[in-house]
Amino acid sequence: MTADGVLIVRHENEIGGTTDVAARPAFANRHTTKTIDGQSVTGWFTEDFTLAELKTLRVRERLPDLRPANTAFDGQDPILTFDEVLDIAATAGVRVAPELKHPSYFAALGLPIEDAFVATLQRRGLTGAAAPILIQCFETGTLQRLRARIAAPLLQLVAAAGGPVDRPDLSYAAMTTRDGLAAVAAYADWIGADTALIEPVPGAPTVLIAHAHVAGLRVAAWTFRAENAFLPEADRIGDEPAAHGRLRERLARFAGYGLDAAFTDHPGLAVDR
Repeated sequence: MTADGVLIVRHENEIGGTTDVAARPAFANRHTTKTIDGQSVTGWFTEDFTLAELKTLRVRERLPDLRPANTAFDGQDPILTFDEVLDIAATAGVRVAPELKHPSYFAALGLPIEDAFVATLQRRGLTGAAAPILIQCFETGTLQRLRARIAAPLLQLVAAAGGPVDRPDLSYAAMTTRDGLAAVAAYADWIGADTALIEPVPGAPTVLIAHAHVAGLRVAAWTFRAENAFLPEADRIGDEPAAHGRLRERLARFAGYGLDAAFTDHPGLAVDR
């Protein structure tokens, strides 16, 4: 979210790694260190810029060492707003799966991301149960409040360690037990799990998908990437971190476990799984 309350599309609010802001002398004085969800982060942050300022920046590849071919596109495109992405999706006839990042952090700054998000959905007619959208968040309170306001599909993200920043009394491990999944199903339609929670060892799945389905939840897993650097050893081909390994085979295994959807950086490899 920007300083003037506009929803933009970045994976994180720190944009030093995904834009050319570091090369802009006019913004050098905005380089700072902040605490985001308990972690110290240094860089440039969206909430310190207006939308007009952010629109002067150009995006770039976040992982140039692993994806050097993508750097050919560095500097070509601006940061997109959420509305602009919704326009693209509507034109293409595809669904979107936005993730609300750090809503408690933004709320503490006086930037209520939930209100801005719901207002956008209402304006665009995306609040119904059949809306072509899947709304993700790691925080439980955000999803529970959204459920009270809209009927659109919600997905509770869970990681292999830690817990929701807005619920220090709750762990992701507890949320993925039978009782925990039943509690999630009271407000969400999906659970989005770190792949390690589903397949800690290749070919040896856990019972998470089965238990989630019993609770009435559909299951997505994140994030499937083709490079050896992100694959378990058994799925790698060779020793080069940037080389592609056996992502198709990995996706096929997860499909066999009953996975309902996959988040991937390589949709072309996943579309037929």
